[in-house]
Amino acid sequence: MNKIVPQIKLETYEKEVFEIDLDIAKKFGKLVPVLQELLNDDKPLTIKTINSGTLKKIITWCTYHKDDPLPPEDDDNKMKHSTEEVSSWDDKFLQEDGQAALFDLISAAHTLDIDGLLDVACKVVATMIKGKAPEEIRKVFNIKNDFTQQEEDQVRKENDWCED
Repeated sequence: MNKIVPQIKLETYEKEVFEIDLDIAKKFGKLVPVLQELLNDDKPLTIKTINSGTLKKIITWCTYHKDDPLPPEDDDNKMKHSTEEVSSWDDKFLQEDGQAALFDLISAAHTLDIDGLLDVACKVVATMIKGKAPEEIRKVFNIKNDFTQQEEDQVRKENDWCED
């Protein structure tokens, strides 16, 4: 006999509605205080700042990680947790749609308070720039250098202590 899993409805600004299990919705920290109300309401909760593709990715990520423990609250364990490596599944999943989608996920994870997703997505970005020179980082993220050579030399001179 199958157990009926309570679901909530979320709607994107594009008017696409997603029904997600309560267990998955609990990963959305912003929703936790209103989950009971959402369960009793047939109308979906509209999330005005997140598009359908991003919400679908978030739901997929949360479903895959539904049994993961919550990130630690205390600073000592938070630091230990933050140095853990990104799994190959997460790395592939987060990078498969390109940088723009990755940054949309980071923004949405922050907005919805999904700490685990935010943490792992930021680690992926950090890995993209680790060990790269400023010029390489600008190229990776398509950032125009708006410093003059004189300004850049001044910044390097002021911060040469951190290059060792």
